[in-house]
Amino acid sequence: MKYQTIPVTSYQQNCSLIWCEDTNQAALIDPGGEADRILEIVKNQDLKLVSILLTHGHIDHVGGSREIADILDIPIIGPQKEEAFWLDNLPYQAEMFDFTHADPLVPNQWLEEGDEVKVGNICFSVLHCPGHTPGHIIFYDSVSKTAFVGDVLFKGSIGRTDFPQGDHATLINAIKTKLLPLGDDVTFIPGHGPISTLGQERLTNPFIQ
Repeated sequence: MKYQTIPVTSYQQNCSLIWCEDTNQAALIDPGGEADRILEIVKNQDLKLVSILLTHGHIDHVGGSREIADILDIPIIGPQKEEAFWLDNLPYQAEMFDFTHADPLVPNQWLEEGDEVKVGNICFSVLHCPGHTPGHIIFYDSVSKTAFVGDVLFKGSIGRTDFPQGDHATLINAIKTKLLPLGDDVTFIPGHGPISTLGQERLTNPFIQ
């Protein structure tokens, strides 16, 4: 698996372009905006984009999804169905956070704990990690030991839990029971900011000591 992190919008949200070198098939994880720039990067890499994968329903992670999906006629996959609350309210989110208007979104496929998502020969395991939002999921590739964790965990911090349907205790439990057991050598790409490893966060992150 190869990947490129593409920070987008004023929120500098980490959209991840991932691809399988064997097949040239690719997917976007959380294209939060700047659809034209993202598509230009995909074109320059000469990749075949086959899907959009969403970790959760906040607009800075979702905002460019429908435009890209419609242009390329590809499916939007994820998050977990409890995110319908957030995806239904995308127009309100856009207005509140000064984003371009976004219509309500229903993905082509909801995901659940234990599901697998394939991109070429890459097989992502799906873990349900609520707390930041109720239906937040992460995508984990056990071959490369890489996890795309959205806004669950950051380098030195964790996701906010003061939004509607957020819960601090639930988030901490998800980190400790779902993420950390994957192993200290797992690299994770968060929704914002620099990458880190689960081992580094287990030892140094003050929120999960």
